[in-house]
Amino acid sequence: MPECHTIPCLLSPWSEWSDCSVTCGKGMRTRQRMLKSAAELGDCNEELEQAEKCMLPECPIDCELTEWSQWSECNTSCGKGHMIRTRMIKTEPQFGGTACPETVQRSKCRVRKCLRGPGMEKRRWKEAR
Repeated sequence: MPECHTIPCLLSPWSEWSDCSVTCGKGMRTRQRMLKSAAELGDCNEELEQAEKCMLPECPIDCELTEWSQWSECNTSCGKGHMIRTRMIKTEPQFGGTACPETVQRSKCRVRKCLRGPGMEKRRWKEAR
């Protein structure tokens, strides 16, 4: 009997690699090829798709802040003053992420009028009685 020779399957060339699956950071890319004709004897076990990791520049990380604190007490016991509230930075911006906005706010406050002048001593003395 003459020897049997297997005729392998015919494949197209590999396609170009696809774009990375992400726009920044770590992702995957693929390429394919097609089966042009099956093997005459046996199976075609050649791979038709390949995948590999790809890495683009790091993704921007935006600033993240906590919620505002409660407003502080007015910093004076009488007259005009100010109070403040604060918030903390949870995540610093990186790789071109959005910068942090203000972390301290001030607001004017006015408690009661301050009593001053010569009549003040008489009022205190009357209140003490």
